[in-house]
Amino acid sequence: MSRPILLAEALAARLRVVPRQADDCIALGDAAVDARLGGGIARGALHEIYAASEDDASAAAGFALMLAIAAAPDRPVVWVRDERGARRTGLLYAPGLVDLGIDAGTVLLVMVDDERAVLRAADDIVRHGGAGAVVVEPSGRAPALDLTASRRLAMAAGRGGLPAIILRIGAEPAPSAAQTRWRVAAAPSFALDADAPGAPAFDISLLRHRSGLAGFDARLEWNRDTRSFAPVSGRRPAAAPVRASPARTGPAPARQAA
Repeated sequence: MSRPILLAEALAARLRVVPRQADDCIALGDAAVDARLGGGIARGALHEIYAASEDDASAAAGFALMLAIAAAPDRPVVWVRDERGARRTGLLYAPGLVDLGIDAGTVLLVMVDDERAVLRAADDIVRHGGAGAVVVEPSGRAPALDLTASRRLAMAAGRGGLPAIILRIGAEPAPSAAQTRWRVAAAPSFALDADAPGAPAFDISLLRHRSGLAGFDARLEWNRDTRSFAPVSGRRPAAAPVRASPARTGPAPARQAA
C-alpha cells in the first residue's frame, strides 16, 4: 500500500519550517496548575487527551485544538484523522472555530483511510517540523497505536520541538510513550453581561505524567481574545491533587464545532 500522504507535495508549501521556540513549556494559563506542572507541559513531546465520556467528545476535541493553538498561536495546526472517525463524530465546523477566536484557515485537516494511515501521516508531519502542533485522532480503540507507534511519535516530537497531541474518543488509556495523559470533560461556564454565553470551560484531570507527578483536577476556560487558557473567571482555584479514574468508553456523538 502506498503512503497515504506525500507531505512534500501536499503540505510543505503551507508548513514553513521555523526555528524552535526558546521556551520548552506550554503554559495552561492557571498559575496553580502550571506551578504543579513545573511551568506547563513539555512543548517537544507527545500528549494524550481522552474524552471522559461519550457526551464529552466535543469538549475533548475542542480542548485538543485549543491546546494546539495555545502552543503556537502564529503557526498552523495540522489535524490528522481517518474517514471512519469523521463519519462517526462529524467534521470541524469553520464558523465554530471563528467563534473561538481561531482562524479556520490555519487549521489544516488531513483525512486518510484508516488508523495506520493516520499514524504514518502524523509521523511525516511531526518530522517535517513546520506546524505549530499536530493533533492525531485515530478512531475508536486504534490497536495500531501501540507502545512502539507512540514512542516513534514521541521521538519525532522531541526532535522537532513541537507538541503531538493524540485525541482519543471512545477509547480507554493504554501503555504509551506520552509525556502526559489527560481526561477532559465539558464544564459549565459563567454567563457574561446581559446573560451572553460564557467562555468554553473544561474539567481536566491529569491521569499520568512520565515524571511521576501526582494526578490532579482543575477547571479551565478558553479566552478567545488571547487564544489561551485561564482559570474559570477567577472564581474557582485549581483543585487539590486527587487520583482520577480511567476514562469511560462509549461512542462519540456527532460534533459540529471544535
